[in-house]
Amino acid sequence: MRERTRLSTQIQALQRLEAEVADAVGLTELAEAEGEQALVAEALGTLQRLAEEAKRREIDSLLSGEADANDAYVEINAGAGGTEAQDWAEMLARMYTRWAEQRDYKVQMLEQSEGEQAGVKSVTLQVSGANAYGWLKTEAGVHRLVRISPFDAAARRQTSFASVWVYPVVDETIDIAINDGDLKVDTFRASGAGGQHVNKTESAIRITHLPSGIVVACQTDRSQHRNRAIAMQMLKARLYEAELQRREAAATAVENAKTDIGWGHQIRSYVLAPYQLVKDLRTGVEKGNPEAVLDGALDDFMAAALASRVGATRSEASAQAR
Repeated sequence: MRERTRLSTQIQALQRLEAEVADAVGLTELAEAEGEQALVAEALGTLQRLAEEAKRREIDSLLSGEADANDAYVEINAGAGGTEAQDWAEMLARMYTRWAEQRDYKVQMLEQSEGEQAGVKSVTLQVSGANAYGWLKTEAGVHRLVRISPFDAAARRQTSFASVWVYPVVDETIDIAINDGDLKVDTFRASGAGGQHVNKTESAIRITHLPSGIVVACQTDRSQHRNRAIAMQMLKARLYEAELQRREAAATAVENAKTDIGWGHQIRSYVLAPYQLVKDLRTGVEKGNPEAVLDGALDDFMAAALASRVGATRSEASAQAR
């Protein structure tokens, strides 16, 4: 029923778009024949608006992957570099939170490991909304920041790295079998704000899946049982995402993008000094306003990455067919 509703909504939107285009074209022809320049301008403005909507819907049509409609987990880890990298990881968490808020998505912090002086060593967010995973999956990889360090008294330029990994939230319709003997479960005290109970009891949970080496952690709830349930859901999502990646033609490129958190593996560079530029190294998309990008203006980067992924998948499928 959910799939039927989604398809019905898309078809109705396309039919409405076609009808409005036909009406606008008819109005333009009539206005030109009668010399009504004001009506011509109005009709052309309507056509421009419809063209922009058609472009947005064309991008939405790229979200056709098996799990693209699902919610998403976003895991951010600071690279080498101490406080600089940890501050950068926190900036990335804020960037994705702002992007989600602008789309009216819900964001929940599931796990956070505070840095010694500032920032975070790692943080896991759950982003809930239509096609959240479909959009955010394009952000997986290493992100590089170049800026004048706010932590350096000599005001020297520093380069920092952080990795972003995205995987879909698995719903109850997907059955994933996990052997309890393959799990290592650790409890620990939650870090950061949260009240005396959170910080004085070992309510946080860390689960390691021994065969794959996947590690997940959750400290969002006061209840250890609730945190364990959420952590198990995250583990199932990670295992499911790994299977999806094996099926996708772009799996090799995605895996290579997340190998080392350092030089040669970044997908995007954010330069704040000596000039200002954000450049996606996969698609070549550039933005000269890093402040807007860090405040959540990511749609152009995501759309270009989606288009390139779909194009690569189709090219490989054609090659296999030949």
